[in-house]
Amino acid sequence: MDRCFIRDVKVGERNKLQGYIENFRNKRSMAFIVLRDISGNFQVTVNKEEHPELNEILDELRQDSFISVEGEVIENSYVKLNGMELLADSIVVESIADVLPFTRLEKQKGQVQKKGNIDEAEYDLRMNYRWIDLRSETNQLMFKVQSYMVACMRNFLLERDFIEIHSPKITGAESESGAGVFSVDYFERKGYLIQSPQFYKQMAMTSGLDRIFEVGPVFRAEKSHTSKHATEFTCFDLEFSHIESVEDVMRMEEELLTDMLTRVAAKYNDKLTEIFGTPIVVPTLPFPRIKLADLYVELENRYGYVIPEADRGDLTTEAERLCAKFAQEKYGHEFLFVTDYSAAKRAFYHMRKDGVPQGYDLIWRGCEITTGAQREHRYEILKQQAEEKGLKKDVEFYLEFFRYGAPTHGGFGLGIDRLTMLLTDQSIKDAMFIFRDPERLNP
Repeated sequence: MDRCFIRDVKVGERNKLQGYIENFRNKRSMAFIVLRDISGNFQVTVNKEEHPELNEILDELRQDSFISVEGEVIENSYVKLNGMELLADSIVVESIADVLPFTRLEKQKGQVQKKGNIDEAEYDLRMNYRWIDLRSETNQLMFKVQSYMVACMRNFLLERDFIEIHSPKITGAESESGAGVFSVDYFERKGYLIQSPQFYKQMAMTSGLDRIFEVGPVFRAEKSHTSKHATEFTCFDLEFSHIESVEDVMRMEEELLTDMLTRVAAKYNDKLTEIFGTPIVVPTLPFPRIKLADLYVELENRYGYVIPEADRGDLTTEAERLCAKFAQEKYGHEFLFVTDYSAAKRAFYHMRKDGVPQGYDLIWRGCEITTGAQREHRYEILKQQAEEKGLKKDVEFYLEFFRYGAPTHGGFGLGIDRLTMLLTDQSIKDAMFIFRDPERLNP
């Protein structure tokens, strides 16, 4: 008999379910099992007097063992879970679980228990046994939402004639910025894990592919220990040609995110609200925009936040955090585009107008999720800007892309893990399938 998902059980028919034992009560004459699969939980009831052949099997069961059960599904108003139960007449033990090293976190009174409420040592233990931690409803919901979120953005771009590419993750160039890369042995020479697919995205523009996107891993050799940083994460990158200004790039991003959040809200908003307490606010268009210098004036006038003159060319972490409050108060919006950064703080490949990089950061709920820009497509200017950053040798192969003609173009990258983190109000460790930081290389 074929196995069916719990969500697809048919009342009045014989069903076969497979899953982990969530809860188990073995009474004198009856046994009650709450079975869990990726689609939900279901009660399995065993009448031990009617099926004495199952008693020996029941005696060996424990939580998180994996079993197959068969029997008729009936309606039962006394069963709180779904109002149904499966009357098992067959149980096959596929795998017996050892005693778990910890108790999985589940929702409590409608809210998921968060990292701040548990001991740090226990949290590390959960990360060491991440595959067990992922069995919870809360974590599985998180990755269902993440999967759908990526699918929505992918479909949005495919409908607009974008092409999905898959660029190399090992390169011979040390860095696009001069620091923060992992080196690897590559036969008789040294290679490097990419910080982003930026150079290859732009190569695609000079190849005439016109509109491309990519979903893939990127690597940052930075010793950061924050709630939003990781040494390896997944980025949703795109690049497109024939733009007139950076406004075209911002417009593409705000439309992409609004479409995605509209679709995710329609499918998952109730569950996100129930389990994480984080309802989705579908944004209105256009997203508000503000120049960095004007933002610092606003933050000082409103909240007394004064930043040293030497740091005014970039957005500090504290200013980033205050953007959540500011965007709500001034614009009634969760998103905020911040523009007009210092050239010293932006990548060499950002186009400049009157010395000002034509790029932006997008802040959502007090966290930067994107850096985007119009790119410099003119070979001589691009070469000069690379030399200013001391990157002439490291980017020689990249500069070659622009010697034989290049269209105007721009793009951005979105951190998938940060989007998930902000949607669910979790730490970056929880929002990633498996987390990597300077200390963690396992599992």
